[in-house]
Amino acid sequence: MLRILGKASSINVRKVLWACAEMEIHYERVDWGSGFRSTHTAEFLALNPNAMVPVIQDDDFILWESNSIIRYLAARYNGGHLYPTDARARALVDQWIDWQASELNKSWSYAFMSLVRHSPEHQESHALAAACSNWSRHMEILNRQLDATGAYVSGDEFSLADIPIGLSVNRWFETPFARPALPAVNDYYERLSRRTGYRLHGRNGTP
Repeated sequence: MLRILGKASSINVRKVLWACAEMEIHYERVDWGSGFRSTHTAEFLALNPNAMVPVIQDDDFILWESNSIIRYLAARYNGGHLYPTDARARALVDQWIDWQASELNKSWSYAFMSLVRHSPEHQESHALAAACSNWSRHMEILNRQLDATGAYVSGDEFSLADIPIGLSVNRWFETPFARPALPAVNDYYERLSRRTGYRLHGRNGTP
């Protein structure tokens, strides 16, 4: 059986759990991370030298990095409906997965640490204002894409890209600050909320 190492509240672990729900993959999850078993032990570092969750164990195969994991699961467990084999269709899915990791994810990190985690190191007012502005700019990019597709981030159908993007959208709505009106993002949020996997893992298990 597939084993997932990482606490269920981690946004990156939730990517994997949501992907498993979409593909009906059975798994065993083991709590690792802050508040649970330390990822800095020799046992965990042997699996992931970055001391980060999630890690999966699929028989004797070990893999870390959440986006790599969901791509692997789609390839191994008949996830063609989420991750198409056609080169151009797959490239569009990959484009938005990578954009979330390299651009969108970075844009909200300071604001999230300041406004949700209340980190003392993230309370400089000018830096926070700049972070909120940058986050909004990236969400406006997403809004334009969703307005163009009228459905999901890479096209008409739900895809693997909607998992990391959807979790970022959840974080957008759950962070307390003045957000611009983004109608297509609002519609997308409600569209995702009709999916069982999103209700379980996209909103931290709160419908």
